[in-house]
Amino acid sequence: MSLWEKAVAELVDVIEWTDDSSDTLVWKFPRYADEIKYGAQLIVRPAQAAVFVNRGTIADVFAPGQHTLSTANLPVLTTLQGWKYGFQSPFKAEVYFVSTRNFTNLKWGTKNPVMVRDPEFGPVRLRSFGTYVVRIADPATFIREIAGTNPHFRVEEVSEQLKNLIVTRFSDMLGESKIPLLDLAANYNDLSAFLTAKIAPEFLEYGIEVTKILVENIALPQEVEAALDKKTSMGIIGNLDNFLKFQSANAVEAAAKNPGGAAAAGIGMGMGFAMASQLGKLAEPAPAAAPADPPELPERAVRYFVGKDGKKAGPFDLEAVLGYIRKGAITRETLMWKHGMAEWQNAASFTEFTLEFGAAPPPLPKQ
Repeated sequence: MSLWEKAVAELVDVIEWTDDSSDTLVWKFPRYADEIKYGAQLIVRPAQAAVFVNRGTIADVFAPGQHTLSTANLPVLTTLQGWKYGFQSPFKAEVYFVSTRNFTNLKWGTKNPVMVRDPEFGPVRLRSFGTYVVRIADPATFIREIAGTNPHFRVEEVSEQLKNLIVTRFSDMLGESKIPLLDLAANYNDLSAFLTAKIAPEFLEYGIEVTKILVENIALPQEVEAALDKKTSMGIIGNLDNFLKFQSANAVEAAAKNPGGAAAAGIGMGMGFAMASQLGKLAEPAPAAAPADPPELPERAVRYFVGKDGKKAGPFDLEAVLGYIRKGAITRETLMWKHGMAEWQNAASFTEFTLEFGAAPPPLPKQ
């Protein structure tokens, strides 16, 4: 340093830090030979703290505000310097400014899959990532444990260590929570809160407060995702089967109450069975509608009419009737009629339906 620079440094009596960065945690105030004049003005801005270090020992810590440096507000440094008979000017001390604001949107994630045991799928490898927010809560501890004498300490220099700590505790937390894989997505908020509470004490050991840890995604292996998709599809088909059974029964009842609309009811039931055949091979499509008056209908194939509540519905071919029997829309007591019969009879009396209804066993012999 030149004589001019040394002279200018000795005249400077304002110690401050105008932080124009977004990632600086600690910044050392530059001063020739670390000499500070008696009565110098220390300006600590909001979201900052100033830490005085004397010969490797943390001395006084200043909160935001303007401070005149004297023995009155430097009690620790006065003791360390041994100023028994008054303040010596200039005196030597290192001044570190520490940013105490929140550092947001810091990333964390698992480098390698984390193995967990699920009660349904067994051992599964998971990947996860998210964000976290931290701030320096204890500047003196942070300098002592992390920053040291680094004159310009940035977030990136400590973020890797913090991420590793989060990932380790996240792996432990998944095992302790015992949340099934299928329910993980619905519990991101609870997992985030639990992880934050679990890891906060460990961060404080370094003078860091973790204000929030967010679990944004937990990724399953592709084979597990494929199994989940298949299971979901099967569930949809099963629900559709129940829905079509319900719709078919309603269609038969509606057709019986409205003889004039029997043909339309047959078409509607046929459309329902066609959908089921395409999605799950659940039933066969119903035949095309035919005239509603049995005596006037010359048919080559056998056509059946169904009677319910004094109304008739049909005609239906054999396959359609068998489909309704299997779905419970036609029972053994349901009245039916086909060409050539003199009167209506119970469906159980038709020999072509015996296998569907099942033959009744004979009485047990007396013992």
